[in-house]
Amino acid sequence: MTSKQIRALIVDDEAAARHRLRSLLEANADISVLAECESGRSAVTAVRTESPNLVFLDIEMPDLDGFGVITEVGAARMPPIIFTSAYSQYAVRAFEAYALDYLLKPFDASRLAAAIDRARQTIRQPADTPDPRVAGLLDHLEHDGWEKHPESIAIRTGDRYTVIPLADVDWIEADGNYSRVYVQKRPRLLTKTLATLEKEVLDPNVFVRVHRSVIVNTKKIASVEPNAHGDASLVLHDGTTVPCSRRYRDDLGRKIYFST
Repeated sequence: MTSKQIRALIVDDEAAARHRLRSLLEANADISVLAECESGRSAVTAVRTESPNLVFLDIEMPDLDGFGVITEVGAARMPPIIFTSAYSQYAVRAFEAYALDYLLKPFDASRLAAAIDRARQTIRQPADTPDPRVAGLLDHLEHDGWEKHPESIAIRTGDRYTVIPLADVDWIEADGNYSRVYVQKRPRLLTKTLATLEKEVLDPNVFVRVHRSVIVNTKKIASVEPNAHGDASLVLHDGTTVPCSRRYRDDLGRKIYFST
C-alpha cells in the first residue's frame, strides 16, 4: 500500500533556510512542498488556503511568531507541526512534553528524516482527528509554563551556526540593524537589532541596557567608575570598558546595589 502523500508548507523568514529545507525534502518521494512562507502572517493564509498536512514552522519571525500562527489558525485546524529554530531553549521544555517534533538549526538530513518518520505516523491518522498535543502546547504557553528566555543563542556564520551560551556573553553593541555580541573580547555579528534582543531574547534579570547602543551582562561588571554629569564607565571582568549614560543609570541601579 502506498503511503499517504505529504503536502508540506515551509515557514521561515530566512530565504536560505527555506531553500535548504526544500532541497533536503526533495529526497522524499512522498513529500510535495505546496508553498514557502517568509512570515507568520503569510503562513496563516497558506494554512487556510493550501490545506497542508504538515507544516515546518519557524518560531522567531518578525511580524507573527510560530506560536501566533498556531493561535490565529486555531489548534483544531492546525496540521501536524515540525518546529524549526536556532533557539534551543524551546525544544525540551515546551515541545517534547507534547511529543511535537523540533529541529534545532542547523539540522542534518538524518535528523530531518527522523522527524518526517514521526510525522508520517501522525498523518496516517484520520484527518478529522485534532491533534491534542497542539491544544496542550497552547494551553501550556498561555499559563506561562515554560522558560521565556533562551540559555544560548545561535549565530550564523556562513553555512553554519555557532551556539553561544548567553551566560558567556560580556556585552552587546548596536551596529545599525545588527548587533555585535562580545565574548572574551571577540565580536560576532548577529542579524538582530539591539531592541529586538532586549525585548524578545535577553533575560532582563541579567542583561541591562546601559547606553542607547550598549547592553551589558551585569554578572560581567567588575567595577563602576562615575564620570561627570551623571555618566559612568563600566569595567568588565576582561578589562573592557563600556559607557553607561545618565539616562540608564537607574536601570543599572535596579540590577546592582550601590552601598553608600
